[in-house]
Parts: sequence; C-alpha cells; structure tokens
Amino acid sequence: MANDTRTLKDGQRAYEAKRAAKAGMSLDKWLTEKQRQADAAARAEAKAAHADKKAEKKPGFFTRLLDKAHKPL
Repeated sequence: MANDTRTLKDGQRAYEAKRAAKAGMSLDKWLTEKQRQADAAARAEAKAAHADKKAEKKPGFFTRLLDKAHKPL
C-alpha cells in the first residue's frame, strides 16, 4: 500500500488530509500511523495463519505411543 504523499492523487491526498485534521494529526504523521497499523494487522494475520498451521501438525511418534499406552484395554 503506497501511502506516501508523493504517490497519492490530489483527491486521495485531500481525503487523507481531512481525516488527519479530524484526528488532530499532520498528514505525514497520519499516513505513517495508518501504514504502521496496516503492517501490524498483516503481522497478526500471518501469526494467526502460522498458529493454525502449527495446530494442524500431527503428534510426534512418542506422543502417539504414550497416548496408546494410556488408553484402557
């Protein structure tokens, strides 16, 4: 996501400037904060995907062996 003031079109820059003014920030600070939040959301999503992948992993050999040993006959 390119949120640099040099890459924003005039209409986008005006919209973001309005939102920044409403939040009491400068445009540069607003865009930096917006990018930081987008990066944090992407990291959280990647972490959740990694946790799901880790949860899908089947138990190891010794874990399965111990589980079988603890089952009643």
